[in-house]
Amino acid sequence: MLKQISHIGIAVKNLEEAIQFYEKLGLKVDSIEEVPSQKVRVAFIQIGEVRIELLEATSEESPIAKYIEKRGEGIHHLALETDNLRQSLKETEEKGIRLIDKEPRKGAHNADIAFVHPKSSHGVLLELCEENH
Repeated sequence: MLKQISHIGIAVKNLEEAIQFYEKLGLKVDSIEEVPSQKVRVAFIQIGEVRIELLEATSEESPIAKYIEKRGEGIHHLALETDNLRQSLKETEEKGIRLIDKEPRKGAHNADIAFVHPKSSHGVLLELCEENH
């Protein structure tokens, strides 16, 4: 079912400033893209087997803008990679775990994604993702 940590999503007010910080640490941005369906711009930074995903809202209606307004900048979600997202969602729901998304949707890096509700996961927003290579 779940294979590994895919990435850690960090909500930021200013993507360029956040990138500069991580570059000062000696890390390099692999890619930057906009995900219009999520109303975000994202930058991915690979470190070991895990990526850091910096998320900047492109609209006040974005979930990231609302998150920052409520909680400030910081860790937004933990993404866990799966080989079969549809099957993982089915099994997760069958175990009584509350889902935000019962069907996959498109995320950054052309991945299919779905979220587990933080009320089921002890306050942590979990993203389940299936990479489409």
